[in-house]
Amino acid sequence: MVTRNQIARIIDHTELHAYATELDIRELCDEAMRHGFAAVTINPIWVSYCVKRLAGADIAINACIGFPLGASTATIKVEEAREAVRNGATEIDMVINIGAMKSGYPAFVEREIGAVVKAVKGIPVKVILETCYLNENEKIAVCRMSMRGGAAYVKTCTGYGHSGATVEDVSLMKQVVGDYLGIKAAGGIRSYGDVMKMIKAGATRIGTSAGVDILESVPR
Repeated sequence: MVTRNQIARIIDHTELHAYATELDIRELCDEAMRHGFAAVTINPIWVSYCVKRLAGADIAINACIGFPLGASTATIKVEEAREAVRNGATEIDMVINIGAMKSGYPAFVEREIGAVVKAVKGIPVKVILETCYLNENEKIAVCRMSMRGGAAYVKTCTGYGHSGATVEDVSLMKQVVGDYLGIKAAGGIRSYGDVMKMIKAGATRIGTSAGVDILESVPR
């Protein structure tokens, strides 16, 4: 049986709303320390604040790049990632250029992934596919690009698309990347049952804003 502490250590505790206030981010950090979450996932503007608030804690500071649309230029994504790391981010989630992928320009997407990975020099990068917009072949292709590009994880969704993580998508991603990359399931994961389904399918990290509620529902 997976324990409460084990679940906490794979949860990226998330606050990405445009209207998030300093109080919201403070509470996010304090909850992460109280419950032992793996990371806080935030917009880049809050990285420096989280570095100070989480000083000395074993909690990653995960900045989201090109979020949530993935439609900024590759140059901007690279600079956004670099600045986040300079400010203290220890992990990066980046949204691929979904429109480029759908337009038939996979080489552009692969170069962009590689450029962000190279720019942050060893900081783990999670590549967000936004699976609800991709067909199966596109999902497979992005997973393979992420392996070639040096990413640390592939991630299902931003949580801002028309649907979130599914067991089927996590299973497909696992089939492609095996144990070579981690898999982050995010988007619509709000219960202990959801978490267990994703873990069984192959997820190694969970992105959710419902981490506290999930932990409180873990059987004791």
